[in-house]
Amino acid sequence: MRNEFTSVIERDGEWFVGYCPEIPGANGQGKTVEECRASLAAAISLILEDRREDGLRGVPSSAEKGTVVVS
Repeated sequence: MRNEFTSVIERDGEWFVGYCPEIPGANGQGKTVEECRASLAAAISLILEDRREDGLRGVPSSAEKGTVVVS
């Protein structure tokens, strides 16, 4: 499965800073655009992993869990 998110990257002095409008709190930075994008991707991954764990906490064992694919 492939996930795509919007990245907004701007120069701030000697650094590039970026954020993802779809994932509040997802920010990245780097000395190059590529470093910034990689930093942002790592932040998005950590936030989604944390939200998944948090969302599954307390789900009854009798509940059906599956996957939904959005294309």
